[in-house]
Amino acid sequence: MGDDLSSKIDYAHLMFEQNVLIALMVTVFAASTTMIGALSMIGAKESNPRLLAFGLSFAGGAMIYISLVEIFVKSQISFGEIFAEKHAYSAATLAFFAGVFLLAILDKLLPNPHIKLARPHDVQSDESKRKQLSKVGLMATLAITAHNIPEGMATFFSTLDSPTIGISLAIAIAIHNIPEGLSIAIPVYYATGSKKKAVLATFVSAIAEPIGAILGYLVLAPFIGPAVYGSLFGVIAGAMVYLALDELLPTAKRYAQGHETVYGIVSGMALIALSLVMFK
Repeated sequence: MGDDLSSKIDYAHLMFEQNVLIALMVTVFAASTTMIGALSMIGAKESNPRLLAFGLSFAGGAMIYISLVEIFVKSQISFGEIFAEKHAYSAATLAFFAGVFLLAILDKLLPNPHIKLARPHDVQSDESKRKQLSKVGLMATLAITAHNIPEGMATFFSTLDSPTIGISLAIAIAIHNIPEGLSIAIPVYYATGSKKKAVLATFVSAIAEPIGAILGYLVLAPFIGPAVYGSLFGVIAGAMVYLALDELLPTAKRYAQGHETVYGIVSGMALIALSLVMFK
């Protein structure tokens, strides 16, 4: 009897370790697409604003849908294990708006600049322009790196609890990471003339997501339980909705030339809805 119990505990521990590894791999995947933005900027002759608008709004729609329909509900369910139904909903709501305020405060401290995409010959190369671009590149790197830490935690803990939800969220984050890579690489590249520096600056920002996931896990792992999961999922849902409304959709609208934004939002929501229905 004792040997059977010990075997079950060892098996559960092994499965948990495997789930942690899978969650970390999914987070690394989402973060790696930031590099695609940098590399595509270096190799491309010109940008495609309409495609960028669709991609950003697609990611925004996907993130809003999964946050409100699935992640917030997971927060309520987790709190429901320790609170009555009404109090569980209230706790999830408080956690949701805590996530909103967390991102709002982060934006105040480190505003995330939206860099206008341009063709190489449209960018002047005088000294003052280079200095300005150097400053913008540094600000973009710091700001986006700071934003990527909670994104990494969101992807990691969502995947750890439910691979279906985590992977869906990771895809949405991966899409919006591509233009973030552009936002870093463009000013650094045109300020320094160095492709290596542009790629390195983008890599620093990208690596913040798995680092955020690892740090979050190391800090919170000893306390994992219904209250922690409920708080995490509520904060994640609020943060993702704020990110979509404050950054993704306005930027998508800026590059849209028609109905790309609304088509992208609806497509993103529909794809996430389909994936949730298929794997429910």
